[in-house]
Amino acid sequence: MDKALAGVKILDMSRVQAGPSCAQLLAFLGADVIKVEDTDGGDRTRWDMAHQEGVDSVYFTIFNNNKRAITLNLKTDKGQELFKRLVPWADIVLENYSKGVMERLGLGFDVLKELNPQVIHASIKGFGEYGPYSEYKSFETAAQATSGLMASNGYPDGPPLSVSIGGGDSGTGLHMAIGILAALRQRDQTGHGQHVEVAMQDGLVNLMRIRLIRSLNSDKPNVRPGHLGWSGIPNVFKSAPGGSDDYVMVHIRGQAWETALALIGREDLIGDERYETGEARAEHADEVTKIMTDWTSQRTKYEAFHALAPAGIWCGPVLAPEEVLTNDQLIAREMIVEVHDEARGDYKMIGCPIKMDDSPPEVTPAPLYSEHTGAILSEMLNVSDAELSELRADGVIV
Repeated sequence: MDKALAGVKILDMSRVQAGPSCAQLLAFLGADVIKVEDTDGGDRTRWDMAHQEGVDSVYFTIFNNNKRAITLNLKTDKGQELFKRLVPWADIVLENYSKGVMERLGLGFDVLKELNPQVIHASIKGFGEYGPYSEYKSFETAAQATSGLMASNGYPDGPPLSVSIGGGDSGTGLHMAIGILAALRQRDQTGHGQHVEVAMQDGLVNLMRIRLIRSLNSDKPNVRPGHLGWSGIPNVFKSAPGGSDDYVMVHIRGQAWETALALIGREDLIGDERYETGEARAEHADEVTKIMTDWTSQRTKYEAFHALAPAGIWCGPVLAPEEVLTNDQLIAREMIVEVHDEARGDYKMIGCPIKMDDSPPEVTPAPLYSEHTGAILSEMLNVSDAELSELRADGVIV
């Protein structure tokens, strides 16, 4: 059976993370993605964070699985001509250039839709294409700063902190994937494409809804919560043997508190008015931390997790990144997979989080730089071997 997005064709002009993560997710689901890179080394993440000279970085491979790759020098007339000849093939042209770059290249949506009235132009920007910040550039931490995310992390007496989840980049990529799928569905009804835009700041604000509840509800200033949970109740507790990542998260709101007390042998505290409500536990946060830590510190985070979770308590061991790669749950669900790559050697990779009965995802290696240029130009545009040689000599392709 074909994959869910079989037949969907994408020209992926994007670089780094926001756009590539979007295209990769769609590729996991069966879309045919051609990554279009410049002739000056391509996506800078190939080499910018490489651990070994001449080998693409993990940063590149982690966001570019399941794609093909070509090079085109879009600053040349011939490069632009070849790209324009590819546009009628595509359902989507995806890019995350700064505002105005596509227009300066002569590839704005007005041009794209003349070449292909059904094409969807998917554009990711830092602050969008309109608004007072629209001329400014952005990236992950700038999006975190301007979305409220950074100010919501850290301790009350410390500075705002950035977080490492890639919410600005990959979060925007997820929003764009949804926008693309919606545009494809609408095209089925209208017969024509459209311009779809997602700003990184907008995407992160959307993910910040839960943290904005207090600001929407009252005039009270934001207070950074440190390690406290949503209601000011501690939820991360030290475990054995006491290493930097030896913690277990235990959700002790509502009835979970009494269940936890019974499981840790502190039935004597059930009904104690000092801890009976969430507000009371927040007021006695230090005492709650000690009650739980007296028990968790005598057990590993995994022992504590497997003792509490079967009773229905929301909890989890705090996994270090290296532990994520060996986690039995993630391996069972194929979120950690082995990729066979003849060029780079076999390596672990992050899988697809979307599981579909009729469209199981497969993870294939990220493409080498310009790996498919010759094949794609010859097969799709009937470019001859002699013409390919001339294009290489002229710096139009690599």
